[in-house]
Amino acid sequence: MAENVTIIGTGAMGTVCALLLEGNRHRCTMWGAIESQVDSLIQTRTNDLYLPGHHIPEAIRITRDAAAALADADFVVSAVPCQYIRPVWTRLAPLMRRRVPICSVAKGIENNSLLRPTQVIRDVLGLVPLAALSGPSIAPELAKRLPASVVAASESPELAVHTQELFRTAWFRVYTNTDLLGVELAGATKNVIALAAGILDGLGAGDNAKAAMLTRGVVEITRLGVAMGARPETFHGLAGIGDLITTCTSPLGRNRTAGERIGQGMSAQAVVKSTPSVIEGIPTTRSVVELARRYEIEMPITQAVHAVLFEGTDPITAVTQLMSRELKPE
Repeated sequence: MAENVTIIGTGAMGTVCALLLEGNRHRCTMWGAIESQVDSLIQTRTNDLYLPGHHIPEAIRITRDAAAALADADFVVSAVPCQYIRPVWTRLAPLMRRRVPICSVAKGIENNSLLRPTQVIRDVLGLVPLAALSGPSIAPELAKRLPASVVAASESPELAVHTQELFRTAWFRVYTNTDLLGVELAGATKNVIALAAGILDGLGAGDNAKAAMLTRGVVEITRLGVAMGARPETFHGLAGIGDLITTCTSPLGRNRTAGERIGQGMSAQAVVKSTPSVIEGIPTTRSVVELARRYEIEMPITQAVHAVLFEGTDPITAVTQLMSRELKPE
């Protein structure tokens, strides 16, 4: 049955979600916090900044009016980058009907609070039905309707299935998962590992080094997840290793590409300034290092990325230090 779905956020993923859901015959509305971007979408019906080359059908309503966007929503997609979720949803909170489900497609951990995207939304709105959609889902490929599989996660099995039914298509396969903690944590931490993969690419370290780093990366993010209460199998599924493979190997992956430029000698600050899209892995690295400290978890790859990004460590030095760690059983 067709539903009224409102997408909060006008970046690449928000645009893709609107295209996908409209293609499923749902009535879609897009709203964004940056009015100039919303105006451009209304005028051109293309997202030239984040997803060029894809027309937004007239059936998708685009508005600057947040109250109108949320007034008749049966389901809301939160496509706001992690570090901006709190201010955006604080602005929208008075307009939300309390029992409308919200599905987050953001990947990250909020700095300072160390909350996951759905936790930030709950912190702002209170007790609302929450889900997350995550997995290997690079937006330009989804816009071309290339085959993909992801996970709809919620602590409510019914909401996970509802999200699955909303998004599934002949080319977009959606599995359900009740490990919301693990799915969101996997989506956040894989961006940190993707930065490391990109740094290796920038250094020309080779495929052997990259394979080892991905494998050990899965080990350390699983270790953190289990310590926090997530299920280990989540990190070996689509939301974990599936998303990690895509993010660490695709030239379209923002975090891998950012890491590559850092490996080639560019500073993290310069990379951020030169990239229109948000590179979630950079601020998330700070949060993950703090989570590792809080839960007393050893995460050497994440620590090395933090050292390169924020402590002035040369990428070659960071790799050398990783390779020189004390030998031990796998």
